[in-house]
Amino acid sequence: MQMKDKVVLITGGAAGIGKATALRFAEADAKVVICDVNESVGQETLKLLGKDAVFYKVNVADRQAVQKWIDDVAAKYGRIDVLVNNAGILRDGQMVKFKEGQLVGQMSEADFDLVISINLKGVFNCSQAVAPVMVKQGGGVILNASSVVGLDGNFGQTNYVATKSGVIGMTKVWARELGKYNIRVNAVAPGFIATDMVTSMPEKVLDGMKGRTPLGRLGDPRDIANAYLFLASDDASFITGEVLRVDGGIVVGT
Repeated sequence: MQMKDKVVLITGGAAGIGKATALRFAEADAKVVICDVNESVGQETLKLLGKDAVFYKVNVADRQAVQKWIDDVAAKYGRIDVLVNNAGILRDGQMVKFKEGQLVGQMSEADFDLVISINLKGVFNCSQAVAPVMVKQGGGVILNASSVVGLDGNFGQTNYVATKSGVIGMTKVWARELGKYNIRVNAVAPGFIATDMVTSMPEKVLDGMKGRTPLGRLGDPRDIANAYLFLASDDASFITGEVLRVDGGIVVGT
């Protein structure tokens, strides 16, 4: 699964799964380009990626900023081989919350819109901007971050689940639309992964996650990075329009 001299773009690449993915592609000799809204953390990650790596501060929800980023990378390298749409956020809450028959809370419109704009529209923005580059060069790979909750649903995550289900739908549409241009499009659906955000949760919560996972542990960010590397490589040259669960066997319940 070598990626020597392949130009690989990773959104949300400063931390968590994005950082692990950037490091994994760098190990495979790719030319790694990461973007993130957190410039300070992005610059720290950049130091770990080697001399060929580049960091851009980009908000994927901003279509013009995304286009400027893609245009700059294409001009710098002359091609873009892989796009990993990893950037995403959480703003959890119940659609409506009742206590003793009274409405006591609900998901805000702002929280719904923000998650949609980054997790769903952001994937659309980056893919739409990069597709013409890949068409002109004769091929490429687009990989989208979904989640097991996009397949199974999850309590208190209306906005997040909507985006991750939507990403699956877009993945299948683009696989059909772009296949004739030798562009493969796939999604990865992680389960409970031991990112810094997750491991900072209370021990009782972490034990619950492990207990619901048949393999009995949280996934490592590198487990997801390995899946992205496989799907980006020539070893997956006949795989498109698929959703690869990397979840330790979990099925999210009610």
